[in-house]
Amino acid sequence: MEINPVLLSSLSPDSDIPLYSQLVSIVKRNISAGTLNTGDLLPSEAELCKTFEISRSTVRQAIGALESEGLVVRKQGRGTFVAEPKVRRKTENVYSFTSEMYAWGKVPSSTLLDFAEIPASPDIIKVFNLEGNDTPIYRFSRIRNVDDEPLILETSFYPKFIYPNLTKDLLRTHSFYSLLYEVGIVPHMAIDSYEAVLLRREEAELLNCKQGACAFSVERKTSTAEGMVYEFTQGLIRADRVRLELLLQRDGVSFQRSVDAK
Repeated sequence: MEINPVLLSSLSPDSDIPLYSQLVSIVKRNISAGTLNTGDLLPSEAELCKTFEISRSTVRQAIGALESEGLVVRKQGRGTFVAEPKVRRKTENVYSFTSEMYAWGKVPSSTLLDFAEIPASPDIIKVFNLEGNDTPIYRFSRIRNVDDEPLILETSFYPKFIYPNLTKDLLRTHSFYSLLYEVGIVPHMAIDSYEAVLLRREEAELLNCKQGACAFSVERKTSTAEGMVYEFTQGLIRADRVRLELLLQRDGVSFQRSVDAK
């Protein structure tokens, strides 16, 4: 029996690149090289854990990232397979702060400022379509850092039912997206709304800026393929570090944001 080509590679535990990102890159390289073709079966979670000496959560985070890009499909009881090219989505269509920063050659990290479980306000009920549902809401604020420099001040809201056992310690040690992948919550579409603002004193201090500095205020709603909105995020992005670009073409519009060197 032939060895799956994915298992012939190796990970670098001492690298600054997270292990799950390294595994994602291995699978992508094999797809690009043609050693993995449409319909080919990826190694099982157990095989990947044993070969690369990594945890199941790391494997699931990698498979979730590949699935969100449309590169693989999971079939219940059968395994994970390379997806057909016609159903693959461009990586720009699904947002991940960590993946976005690594794509730009930056090192991302997060600083958790607060974590609370709160009742849903009327505005949040409307965002999540929770009329008649009294589920609590997770609210947590983080500073998203790039190369150890604060870039985004972000407050996120999630209905508790999507991941009932979330704790502050889990948020400090795991990517919340990776935890959601494990329970089948995969981002399919996100809607962003940007506005130019001036930073207030407390905001500026947290972002290591001067009071009154320019920033991008952004709100994001993220939903699953079934249309369930499960994430609402409000963020302030330093305008001195980020550039927004729109590419206008006959067949559509594409959006990109890049981080300038400090």
